[in-house]
Amino acid sequence: MRALRLARIAAEAEGLRLRHRAQRALIAAILASIASVFMLGALVFCHLAAWFYLRAHWQPPETALILAGADVLLALVLVLVAARSTTSRVEVEALAVRQRALESIGSTLAISALATQLLRIAVSVFRRTRS
Repeated sequence: MRALRLARIAAEAEGLRLRHRAQRALIAAILASIASVFMLGALVFCHLAAWFYLRAHWQPPETALILAGADVLLALVLVLVAARSTTSRVEVEALAVRQRALESIGSTLAISALATQLLRIAVSVFRRTRS
């Protein structure tokens, strides 16, 4: 009975850990998607800046370069935030609960196996003494 309860606790802790891990991965994917949009925008503005520079050599395209630089900076910040995402405290605690529950299952089963063996020995000794 205790082993089943511990197995249920371990399963619930693992489910909680996996939900938080999936949520963190989803947020990182969303931030990476947004960063890729800004990188695409930066590439477009770099091309526009080069086009303006070549088209009108004496008219500097500062506006396009500033916008491209801002897009690159924003994309880098989003990529760094997405890469910095680490396991949360809840995930670590859920993993620890799962591990403790699984260890307890093992010790509970070991005690049950030991008790079964001792019972068999006691029954065989009792039968020998009665014979």
